[in-house]
This record gives sequence, structure tokens and C-alpha cells, in this order.
Amino acid sequence: MKRLFAASLFAFFSLSSQAAAPVEKIQAMLAKPPVLCGRFDQSKQLVGIKKPLQSNGRFCVVKGKGVLWSTLQPFPNTLRLKRDEIVQMQGDKVAMRMDSKQEPVVRMINSVLFSLLAGDLSQLQTLFELDGSVQGNSWKVALTAREPALAKAIGTLALTGGAYVKSVTISEASGDKTEISFSALQSGAGAMSAEEGALLE
Repeated sequence: MKRLFAASLFAFFSLSSQAAAPVEKIQAMLAKPPVLCGRFDQSKQLVGIKKPLQSNGRFCVVKGKGVLWSTLQPFPNTLRLKRDEIVQMQGDKVAMRMDSKQEPVVRMINSVLFSLLAGDLSQLQTLFELDGSVQGNSWKVALTAREPALAKAIGTLALTGGAYVKSVTISEASGDKTEISFSALQSGAGAMSAEEGALLE
């Protein structure tokens, strides 16, 4: 079940990622709006299956509150992440709920997510080995989890971006690979609908 969430949990890296040497430079390049919404396009290549699984939808990141990851195609599905829980919704119904008491890795994953939102480098450097570079107005960075539980749930991450993260590649220990790209980014109070805001209250 955790593998199903791996791509979703780290797709919202409109946040801040870092590399060992140019940490300060990358952080300075990244915009840190309190609200960021946009479109995602995701391709997941499963081991033993030739054709990748394609999906797309919309995400919103609200600093201090959480993340909405709403898949529109091939079928509607919404993940809501808060600091201590992950909720999967189908329409208005809760299909699945995981909290940190049941799954300690939930707290670890969400801690990483909220650390990214807050630009907490010390937390990220505790949980990940970072390797990255900056070229002009662009950067790239690789994150390798130090904790076995986090590595099992997430695998390794490769991110590229500028003012915002443009793409995320997730390579899982199983050999599955997920690529996510972001577009049509909007920030500020008008970026999120009233319905989306209500889901994060």
C-alpha cells in the first residue's frame, strides 16, 4: 500500500530541495509561496510491464496545513496529507486513512514533506544524502534516504527545477520508476478553490 503513495507523497516538491555544496544557492533560487497549485503529469513504469501507467491531475500545497493530490485521469482520486495522517478520498467518501500511530513511516514521510515546505535543511540533511548542482537559473539534486524505512517507502529521488521544481523522478527499490512533471503553476490566495481549501481545514 505504501508503494502506491510513494509518487504522490513527493510530487509536490514545489517546495525546497537542496544539494550538499550549493544548498544556500538552490534555496535562494526557490520561491516559497504560502499556497501553490498546478497540474501534474505522471508516468509510472512497473517492472515486467512494457507500457507505463499514465495519470494526470492537480495538486495544491498549503504551507502549515497540508497537501492535496487530486488525480483526474484515468479515474478521480484524491490524497490529502496532513502532518499526522494520509487520507485517500473517492468523491466525498474516505476510502482509506493512515495515521502515524498505525504507520510510523507516515510521520517520517510527512515530516520530510513539511520540512521541504519550510525549507528546513537540517531535517532533510538528517534523513537524506544530498548531491546536486546549479547551472544558470536551473538546478538538479538527488536525494538518497538514510533511514531504511524511508528508503523502502520512497526509494531515491531526482529533482530538477528553477524557481519551482519542474520534475521529480522516483526510483524504487523494486525497480519501479515514476516520473512526474509540473506545469501551469499558480501561487497566492486565488490559486486554490474554495472546495480545495475546505478539504485542508
